[in-house]
Amino acid sequence: MPSLREAWDRQGPTWTAWARIPGHDSFTQFHGERFFSLLPPPGGLTVDLGAGVGRVARALRPRGYDVVEVEGSEFLARANAELTTGSVIRADAARLPLRAGIADLAIAFMSMHDVDEMPAAIAEAARILVPGGRFAMALVHPLNSAGRFEQAASGEPERDRRFVIDGSYVDERRYADDVVRDGLPMRFESMHRPLESYSRALEDAGFAVEALHEVCEPSPDDKWSRIPLFLDLRAVRR
Repeated sequence: MPSLREAWDRQGPTWTAWARIPGHDSFTQFHGERFFSLLPPPGGLTVDLGAGVGRVARALRPRGYDVVEVEGSEFLARANAELTTGSVIRADAARLPLRAGIADLAIAFMSMHDVDEMPAAIAEAARILVPGGRFAMALVHPLNSAGRFEQAASGEPERDRRFVIDGSYVDERRYADDVVRDGLPMRFESMHRPLESYSRALEDAGFAVEALHEVCEPSPDDKWSRIPLFLDLRAVRR
C-alpha cells in the first residue's frame, strides 16, 4: 500500500484547488478560529508541521507569528511556495532538518492523522521546542474516524441519525473518505488512531497536555453538532 505521503502527493492538485476556495470547508467556516484560540501569543519561532498549501501560516503571520513551514509532500510544498512567494522546507515531520530548541511553538493543524510515523513526528516536535514551549495540534476526532452515521429513517431529522462503530475503536487502521463539495471531489486518506495513541506519544515525548477541546459543527441542526468532528489540544514541553 502507498504511504500516506504518497497518497497526499496524488491528491495534491485536488487539495490545492479545494483549499484555495474561500469559505469552502470547516477551516474558514469555524475550525481555524477555534484552533487559533488555543495558541499562546506570538513569541519566538513557530514551526508549522504538515503545512500543506500554507493557509494556516498565512492566517497566523498577520497576527504576529514568525512561521517556518514544513511539508513532506513535494507537490504541496511547491504549491505552498507559489502561493506565499516564499520558501517552504520539504521534509518528513518525523525527521526535521531543524536544530533542537529552535522554536517556542510547534503546530500541526489537521496533519498528524496523515503522518506515517506519528510518534516520531511528535518526538521531533518536542526536540525542536525549548523547555516550556507549546505544541498545538488539531485532528480528525478519533470517534469521528472510528464510525459513521447511518442513513436517516423516513421522516427522521438529519440531526438524529444514529452513529455506529461497526469495527474496533481501539485498533489503528488506514481509511479513506471520499467527499464531493460544490462539484469538487476530494479523497482524504488518513490513519484512525484511538485517543490513547496520541496521548502516549505525547507522554513519551515529554509533553503534558494543558488543554483539550472537542470541536463540533456549530449549527444545531447538523448531525455533527452532537458528535465531535475534530479534536484540538495544546501541550507543553516539560
